[in-house]
Amino acid sequence: MKHYRGDRTIDGIEVTVDGAPLDERRDLLDLSHNGFEWSYEGPEPAQLALAILADHYGDDARAKADHKTFMRAVVANFGNEWEMSGADIDAALDALR
Repeated sequence: MKHYRGDRTIDGIEVTVDGAPLDERRDLLDLSHNGFEWSYEGPEPAQLALAILADHYGDDARAKADHKTFMRAVVANFGNEWEMSGADIDAALDALR
């Protein structure tokens, strides 16, 4: 199962999946030219939500359909450092349905 991690440090923001950088997926939806962010609702957290769901689902259409809800309920509530497993994402999505 995949493991997602984000950290906001003095050197900037880092988001990884299984230790590798998470693709922003701007090819799917270009929501932000400023990269990822979290802890609020906006284009950068929406880009993060989209990227996480696209990677997690492996289904671009489903990620596009669910990213706004996931951003508002989950990504907007992340702290400076966060971690989520695939099971955590599934549980959060189940709670939203």
